[in-house]
Amino acid sequence: MSLFIHGVITFLIAMLPIVELRGAIPYGVASGLPQLWAAGLAVFGNILPVPFIILFARRVFIWMKKKSPRLGRFAEMLERKAEKNKKALSRGMALGLMLFVAIPLPGTGAWTGALIAAVFDIRLKTALPAISAGVGIAGVLVTGLTYGFRSLIG
Repeated sequence: MSLFIHGVITFLIAMLPIVELRGAIPYGVASGLPQLWAAGLAVFGNILPVPFIILFARRVFIWMKKKSPRLGRFAEMLERKAEKNKKALSRGMALGLMLFVAIPLPGTGAWTGALIAAVFDIRLKTALPAISAGVGIAGVLVTGLTYGFRSLIG
Protein backbone atom coordinates (compact mmCIF):
# COMPACT_ATOMS: atom_id res chain seq x y z
CA MET A 1 0.00 0.00 0.00
CA SER A 2 1.19 3.51 -0.72
CA LEU A 3 2.11 6.03 1.94
CA PHE A 4 -0.84 8.15 0.80
CA ILE A 5 -3.28 5.33 1.62
CA HIS A 6 -1.59 4.75 4.99
CA GLY A 7 -1.85 8.49 5.66
CA VAL A 8 -5.58 8.45 4.93
CA ILE A 9 -6.04 5.40 7.15
CA THR A 10 -4.05 7.09 9.95
CA PHE A 11 -6.27 10.17 9.65
CA LEU A 12 -9.45 8.06 9.74
CA ILE A 13 -8.28 5.94 12.69
CA ALA A 14 -7.69 9.15 14.66
CA MET A 15 -11.37 10.06 14.20
CA LEU A 16 -12.57 6.86 15.85
CA PRO A 17 -13.75 7.14 19.46
CA ILE A 18 -11.61 5.28 22.01
CA VAL A 19 -8.80 4.56 19.49
CA GLU A 20 -8.19 8.21 18.52
CA LEU A 21 -4.57 9.27 18.13
CA ARG A 22 -3.37 6.67 20.64
CA GLY A 23 -3.91 4.10 17.92
CA ALA A 24 -3.44 6.27 14.85
CA ILE A 25 0.13 7.38 15.55
CA PRO A 26 1.49 3.86 16.16
CA TYR A 27 -0.37 2.68 13.03
CA GLY A 28 1.15 5.48 10.96
CA VAL A 29 4.61 4.73 12.31
CA ALA A 30 4.26 1.01 11.66
CA SER A 31 3.07 1.80 8.12
CA GLY A 32 6.24 3.74 7.35
CA LEU A 33 4.91 7.29 7.54
CA PRO A 34 7.43 9.94 8.57
CA GLN A 35 7.21 10.80 12.26
CA LEU A 36 5.78 14.30 11.85
CA TRP A 37 3.30 13.19 9.18
CA ALA A 38 1.89 10.41 11.36
CA ALA A 39 1.56 12.74 14.35
CA GLY A 40 0.13 15.62 12.31
CA LEU A 41 -2.47 13.50 10.53
CA ALA A 42 -3.49 11.87 13.80
CA VAL A 43 -3.81 15.18 15.67
CA PHE A 44 -5.83 16.79 12.86
CA GLY A 45 -8.04 13.72 12.47
CA ASN A 46 -8.63 13.60 16.21
CA ILE A 47 -9.63 17.28 16.44
CA LEU A 48 -11.89 17.31 13.36
CA PRO A 49 -15.03 15.71 14.94
CA VAL A 50 -14.81 17.75 18.18
CA PRO A 51 -16.89 20.80 17.12
CA PHE A 52 -19.63 18.56 15.75
CA ILE A 53 -19.77 16.53 18.97
CA ILE A 54 -19.99 19.68 21.08
CA LEU A 55 -22.66 21.26 18.86
CA PHE A 56 -24.86 18.20 18.40
CA ALA A 57 -24.55 16.25 21.66
CA ARG A 58 -27.49 18.12 23.21
CA ARG A 59 -29.66 17.19 20.21
CA VAL A 60 -28.61 13.58 20.65
CA PHE A 61 -29.72 13.80 24.30
CA ILE A 62 -33.13 15.07 23.16
CA TRP A 63 -33.36 12.22 20.68
CA MET A 64 -32.38 9.73 23.42
CA LYS A 65 -35.21 11.01 25.61
CA LYS A 66 -37.72 10.53 22.81
CA LYS A 67 -36.36 7.18 21.65
CA SER A 68 -36.56 5.14 24.85
CA PRO A 69 -37.17 5.63 28.55
CA ARG A 70 -33.88 3.93 29.40
CA LEU A 71 -31.83 6.19 27.12
CA GLY A 72 -33.84 9.17 28.36
CA ARG A 73 -32.99 8.42 31.98
CA PHE A 74 -29.31 8.18 31.07
CA ALA A 75 -29.38 11.55 29.25
CA GLU A 76 -31.26 13.18 32.15
CA MET A 77 -28.76 11.78 34.65
CA LEU A 78 -25.88 13.33 32.69
CA GLU A 79 -27.69 16.67 32.50
CA ARG A 80 -28.56 16.70 36.22
CA LYS A 81 -24.99 15.88 37.17
CA ALA A 82 -23.72 18.65 34.92
CA GLU A 83 -26.14 21.23 36.32
CA LYS A 84 -25.35 20.24 39.89
CA ASN A 85 -21.61 20.75 39.41
CA LYS A 86 -21.67 23.53 36.82
CA LYS A 87 -20.81 26.44 39.12
CA ALA A 88 -18.15 24.54 41.04
CA LEU A 89 -16.46 23.40 37.84
CA SER A 90 -16.86 26.56 35.76
CA ARG A 91 -13.66 28.11 37.09
CA GLY A 92 -10.65 26.46 35.55
CA MET A 93 -12.79 24.26 33.31
CA ALA A 94 -10.74 24.95 30.16
CA LEU A 95 -7.48 23.99 31.89
CA GLY A 96 -9.08 20.89 33.40
CA LEU A 97 -10.53 19.92 30.04
CA MET A 98 -7.15 20.35 28.36
CA LEU A 99 -5.36 18.23 30.98
CA PHE A 100 -8.07 15.55 30.84
CA VAL A 101 -7.74 15.23 27.06
CA ALA A 102 -3.92 15.38 27.21
CA ILE A 103 -3.64 12.18 29.26
CA PRO A 104 -3.29 9.46 26.62
CA LEU A 105 -5.30 6.77 28.39
CA PRO A 106 -8.46 4.98 27.27
CA GLY A 107 -11.53 7.14 27.91
CA THR A 108 -9.67 10.45 28.17
CA GLY A 109 -9.45 11.65 24.58
CA ALA A 110 -11.03 14.33 22.44
CA TRP A 111 -14.38 12.52 22.09
CA THR A 112 -14.83 12.27 25.85
CA GLY A 113 -13.61 15.83 26.32
CA ALA A 114 -16.14 17.06 23.74
CA LEU A 115 -18.94 15.17 25.49
CA ILE A 116 -17.89 16.70 28.81
CA ALA A 117 -17.94 20.15 27.19
CA ALA A 118 -21.44 19.50 25.82
CA VAL A 119 -22.79 18.18 29.12
CA PHE A 120 -21.30 21.08 31.07
CA ASP A 121 -22.48 23.54 28.43
CA ILE A 122 -18.98 24.88 27.80
CA ARG A 123 -19.06 27.17 24.79
CA LEU A 124 -17.36 25.99 21.62
CA LYS A 125 -14.99 28.99 21.60
CA THR A 126 -13.71 27.91 25.05
CA ALA A 127 -13.85 24.13 24.64
CA LEU A 128 -12.32 23.76 21.18
CA PRO A 129 -8.98 25.47 21.99
CA ALA A 130 -8.71 23.56 25.29
CA ILE A 131 -9.45 20.21 23.66
CA SER A 132 -7.14 21.01 20.74
CA ALA A 133 -4.31 21.84 23.11
CA GLY A 134 -4.95 18.60 24.99
CA VAL A 135 -4.89 16.62 21.73
CA GLY A 136 -1.62 18.34 20.79
CA ILE A 137 -0.05 17.41 24.12
CA ALA A 138 -1.34 13.84 23.82
CA GLY A 139 0.08 13.72 20.28
CA VAL A 140 3.53 14.71 21.55
CA LEU A 141 3.31 12.12 24.35
CA VAL A 142 2.12 9.28 22.11
CA THR A 143 4.68 10.16 19.43
CA GLY A 144 7.34 10.22 22.11
CA LEU A 145 6.27 6.84 23.40
CA THR A 146 6.08 5.44 19.87
CA TYR A 147 9.47 6.68 18.75
CA GLY A 148 11.14 7.05 22.11
CA PHE A 149 11.69 10.49 23.55
CA ARG A 150 15.39 10.08 22.97
CA SER A 151 14.93 9.99 19.21
CA LEU A 152 12.79 13.16 19.37
CA ILE A 153 15.48 15.12 21.17
CA GLY A 154 18.58 14.00 19.35
